[in-house]
Amino acid sequence: MAMRDIRIIGDPVLRTPCAEITTIDDGVRALVADLLETVDHEGRAGLAANQIGVGLRAFSWNIDDEIGYVLNPTIVALSDDYQDGDEGCLSVPGLWFPTRRAWYARVVGIDLDGNEVEIEGTELMARALQHEVDHLDGLLYLDRLDRGVRKKAMRALREQF
Repeated sequence: MAMRDIRIIGDPVLRTPCAEITTIDDGVRALVADLLETVDHEGRAGLAANQIGVGLRAFSWNIDDEIGYVLNPTIVALSDDYQDGDEGCLSVPGLWFPTRRAWYARVVGIDLDGNEVEIEGTELMARALQHEVDHLDGLLYLDRLDRGVRKKAMRALREQF
């Protein structure tokens, strides 16, 4: 296990859709261990594999004192009810903007034994599930911002970086 550096906006790995995991080997096991160790810090709700430079469909989460992971996640359900609130990202450090997300989300994937797992939640967990699957699809939360907020976010990014 190793604490991994977080890739920052501008790194092309963040904009590249991640490949499905077809074989669970020692490399994938090491990736999961690194994801779990790297997400296990205060202020971190989730971490996608491409945020540590690995283009595979895997992410970890750290919400309400529960740390977990999922491989090959797919969103299978979203509520019609939405939540609004500020969202941030480890790959876009220091910036938070109002991002509309479904209030409830359910993701299906597999664990390291190849067994199907289902993760679901509301509010922060739902937001994290959607956020991390977006990462695996090559999207950042900035892509989800309303036009006016996105303009403000891009200005803030130019000033920060």
